[in-house]
Amino acid sequence: MIEEIILASKSGVRRKILEENNIQCKIEPSNVDEDSVKESLLKIKASPTNVSKNLAELKANKISQKFTGEMVLGADSVIDLEGEIISKPNDRAEALEILKKMNGKTHQLISSVCISRGGSMIWNYTDKATLTMKNMTFFELENYLKKISDDDLYAYNVYQIEGEGRSLFSKIEGDEDTIMGLPVKKIKEYLNIIE
Repeated sequence: MIEEIILASKSGVRRKILEENNIQCKIEPSNVDEDSVKESLLKIKASPTNVSKNLAELKANKISQKFTGEMVLGADSVIDLEGEIISKPNDRAEALEILKKMNGKTHQLISSVCISRGGSMIWNYTDKATLTMKNMTFFELENYLKKISDDDLYAYNVYQIEGEGRSLFSKIEGDEDTIMGLPVKKIKEYLNIIE
């Protein structure tokens, strides 16, 4: 099994998932302008799944071009609400609007991962989880946001499933690691078969 990879992300949650699964990683954030890439992909009517896959691959390939001999892991997660991609909020007012839009509805969280070497993708995988948000009052949504730190809010979109975010949902179907942004079981399966 590969003992160490480069994670093309500054996500503390993704790093923690890897380390808890005995995959050591070095951090090299890709600093890809995700918003402009999403905008370009949506102009050509790319599906939310394709947006997630493309961003994961772009991040991995970008760092892989700098560290050509090493394996680089890129990851991306998007929320698909009835065909609309919900992006991370820029401020608390936007976060509240996102929660109101998702309130009482079912959405999919799509997480894609890509492993690149020498600047090119050598493996990728996409997983989906389905989450149904409770019907909540405006007051309950505001109260929820008051419990969330700025760091968590802007890093994990409007909910952090391993923390307060779980309280928003009446039903969660899917792998928790996928919901947190890294379907690690499949990554481990892949890393176990290559030398």
